[in-house]
Amino acid sequence: MTGPLEGSDSPAPDAQMPEGGGLWAWIKRSPLAHLGPGLITGVADDDPSGIATYSQAGAQFGLNMLWTMPLALPMRAAVQSMCARIGRVTGEGLAANIRKQFPTAVLGVVVLLLVIANTLNIAADLAAMGEAGALATGFDPHLMTTAFALLTLGLQIFVPYHRYVQLLKWLTLSLLAYVGVLFAVKVPWAEVAQRTVFPRITLDGPAAMMVVGVLGTTISPYLFFWQPSEEVEDMARSRARPLLKAPDQAKAELRRIRWDTWSGMFYSNITAYFIVLATAVTLYAAGVRDIGTAAQAALALRPIAGDFAFLLFTTGILGVGLIGVPVLAGSSAYAVAETFGWAFGLEKKLHKAKGFYGVIIAGVVIGWALQFTPVNPMKALFYSAVINGVVAVPLIAVVILIASSRKVMGAYRASASLIVIGWLTVVVMAAAAVRMVWPG
Repeated sequence: MTGPLEGSDSPAPDAQMPEGGGLWAWIKRSPLAHLGPGLITGVADDDPSGIATYSQAGAQFGLNMLWTMPLALPMRAAVQSMCARIGRVTGEGLAANIRKQFPTAVLGVVVLLLVIANTLNIAADLAAMGEAGALATGFDPHLMTTAFALLTLGLQIFVPYHRYVQLLKWLTLSLLAYVGVLFAVKVPWAEVAQRTVFPRITLDGPAAMMVVGVLGTTISPYLFFWQPSEEVEDMARSRARPLLKAPDQAKAELRRIRWDTWSGMFYSNITAYFIVLATAVTLYAAGVRDIGTAAQAALALRPIAGDFAFLLFTTGILGVGLIGVPVLAGSSAYAVAETFGWAFGLEKKLHKAKGFYGVIIAGVVIGWALQFTPVNPMKALFYSAVINGVVAVPLIAVVILIASSRKVMGAYRASASLIVIGWLTVVVMAAAAVRMVWPG
C-alpha cells in the first residue's frame, strides 16, 4: 500500500516551509492553525442534514429534546478519541487497521454500507445547500447545487491538503451563526436549564424515533474513518512517525488528541444544542411542527424571528455544508483506498491517487445527480440514517477492540474510561438501531 507515509509527495515540515506573506501565511499563523482533525470532524457532524434533524427536534418537541446533546457529548468524544489515537499510534487509518485485524468480509460489508450511506447524505447536503443558496440569492436551486458540488470537488482535488485544511478550519466559524440566532429571539433561560435536565417527554413512537435520529446524526460512522485518516495526513505533512516508532512524542501527541477531540466535539454539540433551542423558542412556540430540510427551517424562521435570524441560519447551512460534503466524500475515499491498498491522501496530486480521488468524484457526482431523479434526497437521508444506525454498532465495537489491543496499540492503548464509555455507547446505539428499524 502506498499511503501518505510511503512515497508521499507531501511538503516538508512547517519549520522548513517559507513563511512568506499574504493570506495563506496569515491563516497559518492564526489560532485556528493549532487545532487539528478533531475540530473539523466535530463541525462536519453539524452538516445540513444534521441541521435539519436538530431543527425538527426543536420544532416538534420544543425544549424537551435539549437533553440529548449532553448525553451524546461524552459518547461521541470517547469514540472519536479512540479513532484519532488509532491513526496517530499506528500511522494508518481505520480501514487499514480493520483489514489487518478482522476478516476481509467484515471490512467489505462495513465499507460498502458506509459508501452508500455517505452518498445519500451527500445528496441531502447538496440539496439543502442549493435551497439555502437559492433563498439567499434568488438563483435556481439546481444551479446553486451544481455550483456547490463543483466548488467542493475543486477544493478537494486542486488545493493541497496543508492549505485546504486551514480553509476548513476557518469554515468551522460558520457554526457561530447559530449562536447569533439566539440574540435575535427571546430565550427563557431558566426554563431552558430546567428542561435540559428534566424534560417533559414520553418516549412514545415519534419521540423515540427523534431520539434515534439525533443520536444517529451525532454519532456517525463516516466520522470514525475521517479523523484517523486526517491524523495520518497531518503526520505525512510534517513527516512525523507513528507513536509506536516515536515514543518520545507520545505524551504531547496524546494530550493534543485529547484536547483537540473533546474541544471539537464540545463545539459541535453546543452548536447542535443551540439549533434545537433556536427552533424550539421560535418554530415550536409559533406552532410550526414539521421541518423537512435545513432550508425550510431558515425560511420558517424569517417571519417569526426576522431577516437577521434567517440570514444567520442560511449562512450556517452553507458554511457547514462546505465542510460536511468533503468530509463525507473523503471518508468514503479513505475507507475504499485503504481496503484495496490504493495510494491515497488529499496532499497527493490527482494522477498519483486516481482511485482515491475517483471515489470522491463519484460520491459527489452521484449525490448531485440524485437531485434530478424522482428520489427525494431528504427521504433518502432516512435510509442513510438507518444504515448508519446499523453500521455504527458493530463498528464502534471494532474501534474499541482495536484501540484496547496491546498487539495493535502497544503501550498506547485507550484508557479504561474511554473503553467504558465506548461500550456504553455500543449499548445505547444498539438500542437506537433496533428502535429505528423496528419502531414497534
